[in-house]
Amino acid sequence: MDFLRPDTLAEALALKSQRPDAVPIAGGTDVMVELNFDHRRPAALLDLTRVPELREHSTENGVVRIGAGVPYVRIIEELGGALPGLAMASRTVGSPQIRNRGTVGGNLGAASPAGDTHPVLLAAGATVEVASARGVRFIPATEFYLGVKRNALEPDELITAVHVPATRAPQQFSKVGTRNAMVIAVCSFAVALHPGEQRVGAAVGSAAPTPRRATEAEEFLSGELTATDQWESPKPLLDSVKRRFGELVAQAASPIDDVRGSAAYRKHALSVLARRTLGWAWQDYTGKAA
Repeated sequence: MDFLRPDTLAEALALKSQRPDAVPIAGGTDVMVELNFDHRRPAALLDLTRVPELREHSTENGVVRIGAGVPYVRIIEELGGALPGLAMASRTVGSPQIRNRGTVGGNLGAASPAGDTHPVLLAAGATVEVASARGVRFIPATEFYLGVKRNALEPDELITAVHVPATRAPQQFSKVGTRNAMVIAVCSFAVALHPGEQRVGAAVGSAAPTPRRATEAEEFLSGELTATDQWESPKPLLDSVKRRFGELVAQAASPIDDVRGSAAYRKHALSVLARRTLGWAWQDYTGKAA
């Protein structure tokens, strides 16, 4: 196995162009597991840990650009105020050691349906920045996930960053696991309020071949809040609204039975997660608007 180690992004893109079979590795929290269990034996690894351009983040015009090599711990400590949902999801990733190594870029590259950051990126309206020797392009998160562990990258492309709108509005993320920490999600859910656009973002994880938005739930709740003028004058949500929102979130999922949980359990858990996280987010919004 060849080990390629560029020092700059330009070198990395040139190497990926020459060796499209090279598997990128940064934190290694997914790739090394696959190598250790002999699930994967690539012809080459492309080590991105020396590429400084991937370890930076910046904010411009209300959008945070997070380099693909920024670890979860820095998202929690440095970006939690602007990206509350992503920080919440990052806190649930593995152990402190994993959060020091793992990155959102790696989560996107692996494209596992159970990846913790995916529902937040979908609910927040993120865009994935990818690059190759041919240039740069931007892919909405909604178009990035193509199947189980498949994404929209071309063989010569690398994920260079993810762009997430900064917000002061409430966001929530929650997941169900077989224990409280260091566990793959049985199912997960994220909700993001966008009061400026009078809409709600909602997405599920680990409950379908890909992470996906719960569009009917989004439309129902956005319409309900707008029709009752609650964006301007928020009041406690009716239980019937929260219950219907949970039902529509569960309907958005198409889970399977596996060792971590049955499809029926996942749908039930998602409806509960949706009601709870909406309640927390709305309570926060009501307090801020008061």
